[in-house]
Amino acid sequence: MVNKSAIKMLSEHGLKITPQRIAILDVIMALNCHPTADIICDHLRINYPHISIGTIYKTLDAFLSKGIIKKVQSESDTARYDGVHERHHHLYCAETERIEDYYDDGLNQMVNDYLRKKRIKNFVMEDFKIQITGKFTDKTTN
Repeated sequence: MVNKSAIKMLSEHGLKITPQRIAILDVIMALNCHPTADIICDHLRINYPHISIGTIYKTLDAFLSKGIIKKVQSESDTARYDGVHERHHHLYCAETERIEDYYDDGLNQMVNDYLRKKRIKNFVMEDFKIQITGKFTDKTTN
């Protein structure tokens, strides 16, 4: 099945539309778990058995440079990828490396107000992201 939203997103960002790019973007959006390149590769190999990890990394770099996805770093320095564009933060468990999106308009407003009042010398704030580290109390892991 052709994912029209992936095609639209690639087109809007001026990227050539290829089956591999569509598939990689589909996996990132479908997994919704901030996957690593290896996890993306494992999911793609079902339908694209000959896709190389190099192709995946090059595609991820192209997506990053165009702002289609964002990179989320774990404490183990493993790059994870996030396709969610709405303002959100991350809950991170260092023990399991599980990352979940966290939405809180009140937190956004509080931090935004604080940083605008505080004014950091020689710095203009454009955006902020918060990663909250802790432990999940359920047994689900990514």
